[in-house]
Amino acid sequence: GGIVMKTVNAGTSGVSGALSFTSGTTSRGASGSITLATGTATNGKGGNIVLSVSPGTASIDPTDSGGDVIVRAGDSTAASDTGSGGAISLTSGLGTARSSGDFVVHTSNAGSSGVSGKLSFTSGTSSVGNSGLISMVTGAATNGKSGSMNYAVGAGTTGVAGNFYLTGGDS
Repeated sequence: GGIVMKTVNAGTSGVSGALSFTSGTTSRGASGSITLATGTATNGKGGNIVLSVSPGTASIDPTDSGGDVIVRAGDSTAASDTGSGGAISLTSGLGTARSSGDFVVHTSNAGSSGVSGKLSFTSGTSSVGNSGLISMVTGAATNGKSGSMNYAVGAGTTGVAGNFYLTGGDS
C-alpha cells in the first residue's frame, strides 16, 4: 500500500504548511543521512522519483514567479587543507544489455511574452590556486563510433541571429 504525507490546505488567505525532513546534528562524526529510494522491480520497471513544484497563479501579485527547486551540497568548515565541500553527482541509469539512460537538461519554452530561461554552467572563483574545471567529454567506444558534440545557435525570425563566443581567460 501507499503512504501519503501532506499538510492541510490553506484557507482563503495564508499559505499551506511546509514539510521538513531533517536529520539530527552531531558534535563528533557525520550527521545522519536521508535516503529517498524506490524498491527493486524484479520483473518490471523501477519506480520513478518525482521532484516537482506545482504551478501557482499570480492573481494577487502579477510579478510572482514559479517555485524553485534548489539542490545544494554541504559546506565544509574544516580548518585543514583537506576539508572540501560536498559534491553533487547526477548519473543516468545503467543498461546492462542495452543503452544507458539519457541525461537531459533544458529550460521550458517562453510563454506569450518574455524569453526562455537560460542555462548557466560556471565554476566558482578561487582566491588561492586554480578555479574549477568545466569538462564536456563524450565517452570512448570500444566497438563503435564515439559520440559527437553538437554546439549550435538557434534560428531567429527577427533581427540578427544569436552569437557564439569562445573566449580564453586573461592572465
